[in-house]
Amino acid sequence: MRQFYIFIKCELGQTYEVASTIVDEVEETRQVHSVSGAFDLLAQFSVASEDDIGRFVNQKIQTIKGVKDTQTLICFNAFTSDRGLGDG
Repeated sequence: MRQFYIFIKCELGQTYEVASTIVDEVEETRQVHSVSGAFDLLAQFSVASEDDIGRFVNQKIQTIKGVKDTQTLICFNAFTSDRGLGDG
């Protein structure tokens, strides 16, 4: 599996709708967080090793109504396992 993050800038007033769409409709979604700064959301995704991340971003994320811009961060190596910290 390949892990990556996408910073997402939303159209004004669309952040919660975009986040809901990602959570409800994109099965590869691991986490979605609202953030401050140049982007509105930070989302983590996981796809099969052979999947094209660029095509995923182009077809599944950038086409969501309310998405204005994206920046993708591809993960090379995991130095820790998922610690399952929960909501705490």
